[in-house]
This record gives sequence, structure tokens and C-alpha cells, in this order.
Amino acid sequence: MRMTDWSTAQRWQPAAVVRPTTAQEAAAILAEAARTGTTVRPIGSGHSFTPLAVTDGTQVVLDGMIGLVGGPDPDGAVRVRGGTTLALLNTLLAARGRAVANLGDIDAQTIAGAISTGTHGTGARFGGLATQVSALELALPDGSVRRCDAAHDPDLFQAARLGVGAFGLITEVTLDTVPAFGLYAVERPDRLSTVLADLPAHLRADHFEFFWFPHTDRVLAKTNTRVAAPEAASSGLPAWRAYLDDELLANRLFEVVNRGCARWPAATPYLNQVAARSLPARSYTAPSHQVFASPRTVRFRESEYAVPVAAVDDVLRELRRWLERSGERVAFPVEVRFAAADQVWLSTSYQRDSAYVAVHMYHRLDPSRFFGAFEDIVARYDGRPHWGKMHRLTAADLQGRYPRFGDALAVRDRVDPQRVLGSPYLARVLDA
Repeated sequence: MRMTDWSTAQRWQPAAVVRPTTAQEAAAILAEAARTGTTVRPIGSGHSFTPLAVTDGTQVVLDGMIGLVGGPDPDGAVRVRGGTTLALLNTLLAARGRAVANLGDIDAQTIAGAISTGTHGTGARFGGLATQVSALELALPDGSVRRCDAAHDPDLFQAARLGVGAFGLITEVTLDTVPAFGLYAVERPDRLSTVLADLPAHLRADHFEFFWFPHTDRVLAKTNTRVAAPEAASSGLPAWRAYLDDELLANRLFEVVNRGCARWPAATPYLNQVAARSLPARSYTAPSHQVFASPRTVRFRESEYAVPVAAVDDVLRELRRWLERSGERVAFPVEVRFAAADQVWLSTSYQRDSAYVAVHMYHRLDPSRFFGAFEDIVARYDGRPHWGKMHRLTAADLQGRYPRFGDALAVRDRVDPQRVLGSPYLARVLDA
């Protein structure tokens, strides 16, 4: 079977594709690979831009392991099987009056893949999805199935809950949830200079992010305020407005703009002005998961780095100056989000409040020059690359950016000394 990721950046052909339906079956697959000297890589929904899932060995797909196992418990925790997509999880939780406290802007990923790559949303008081995980069930290369949490094998728990699929196959996740809530969403055009000047005030909001259109001073700013669930149940955009904004303007028109920029690069600054002006101001209230996630049909490549919040102004100014002097033309907006510091060993926000700066390039164009310049800039601010998005760093680079990197590698040596869950890409980023 030939495989590809969502962005079409990665294409590969594994020797076999298997679909376990139990943790024991997953463990047996790993044990057999260890016995025969082959490798195994899990794949979720293919939304990583890096070769994390790429293998010429056995590909494990967990689409036979979906749904809730139990919960919510009195404390709000639920047990969810590793192949469950975030979209399905949100639906199942809403039916039980629960929600995930914070989410990213895409809900197609599996829960196992999303936590393993460091998926996050925005909100200066909120951590990424892995911070909401309180326990894991893992199938290990020795053929065992192990549960771990902060009290039971805490090192394995710390490494595996954001571990790029290198510490075991995540067959079940215990996730902390909150009572269902709504979001009052306000989206409006603004100036980049104004947003950066007012950033401290913006960060006091529950959830704030903005999209800067290169070659302009224009941004689309989004502020989401948490409200009680009953208020959200009776609100929302009219169907015609949601279709106009999200389908026609944000996706179909944006596809046309990007195709035009690919064919006529010199027109990009003008077309970016058109795109920025085409997205109207709007406000509405809806259940949280319906606001957090947005439809994405225009395919692209992405690189994203976490930098200290205080550095985001300098990073964007340097990026803007590089675009002005380089002649590079970029049609896709630069997305900027925020997250609270956490204690997850391989989290990009480990012990640091972070601003996430994400650059994109239309999938028909070569992103290497733009992404390379971006990486040069964020390197000066101790940038940490998102584990699921394109970057050029090696283990030697990453070791200096993660204080617990060595501890994570020691756990890997313990649970997978043969590198059954290995790949050339993991060798690049984890084998110091």
C-alpha cells in the first residue's frame, strides 16, 4: 500500500499495514518485529508534515481502536482509545456534557498522534493537549502492555505522552476534561503594528491568536472568550454566513489566490491585500470545539517554532525585513499563537511561556528558502520546533533546547533498545 501524508510532502510504501483492535494485538506486533529485526511505525491521520510515520517496515493504523472506554469519572477524566479522532472525541464528550479545555485549530488528528507531536491551541493560561493527559496505556516492544502515570513509571509517562511514537504504541489515553463550555468568538482585521503594541492586553484574553498576511501590515485577529454552555447552545453563525466565510472565502477563494500567486509571484503582495480584506469582521458564540477547529481544504506545508513570548515582536520584524530584501513571495498568512509553560519533558513550552510562530507555503511551491530563513531567525531566540512540522534540526541541536532531552533518551534505551519503533527520521532527531 502506498501512503502519503495530508500535505503530500511525504510519500512512502511500507512492507505491511496492520490494524490491531486490542492493546495485546499491538504488543504482539511489536514483539514479532523485535524477534525478526524489523521496524514498526504508527500513523494517525497523516497530519504531521515531518516523516514521523514514514517506514519501509510495518505501519500500524489504530482505526480499529476508537471510542471511549470509560468515564467521565467524578473528576472529569475519560479513557479514550488511541485511534479516536479529535472530531469524534469532541462529539462523544459533548453528549456527556464535557469538553477538552483547549484544542488546536484542526480536529482530524487521532488523540494518540495529537499528543505525541505536541498539538496545542492558543491561550496564555493553557498548555498543549499533552498537559491534559493523566495516564497512558502503551504497547511496548517487549510484548507487554503497560499503564503509566505520574505515580506509576513516571519517567515513561513523561516521555511517552509527547514522544513522537518512539516510546511505545499509545493504545489508550486518560484525558482530563472540563464541563462543556462555549466560546464567544470575535474575529476582526487589524494592523500588525497595532496588535504587537497591544499584545500584553490581548494575552489577558482566554484565547488569542492572529494571522499576519506577508507583504502587508494586515492581520486577522481572533479572540475567544469562554462562556457558559447554555449560552452557546442557542447561538452560532447562520448557516449561510458560516458557508460564505469558512467555505467560500477562507477555503475556495484562498485556493484561487494561492494558485494565482504560484503562477504570478509578483502579484502576491496585491493578492495578499485582497485576501486580507476579503475576510470580514464577525462575532458569534458556539460550543467550544466548534470554535476551536476550522475547516482546512487548501493544502500547504508548515514549519512552526515556539519562542519566548517576549521575542515574538523581534521574530516577526526580522521575518518581515527578510521578505522585503529577499524578493521571496509568500501568500500564506503567518499564524501566531500562545501557550503557558508546562513540565512535559519534550514539550516546546517546557518551563517557558511560549509564542508559536507558524509559517506556511502552498503545497505546489518549494518552501525551502523561506523556511530556511525562518529557522535561521528563530534560532537566535532559542526556538523549539513543533515535532509534527517541518524543520532541519538534529538530535545534537535539540539536546541543547530541551533540559530533559537526555532523560527522555534514557527511557527510550530502556523500553526500545533495538529501536523497533525507529526510522531514519527518528535517528536524526533522537539519536544523539
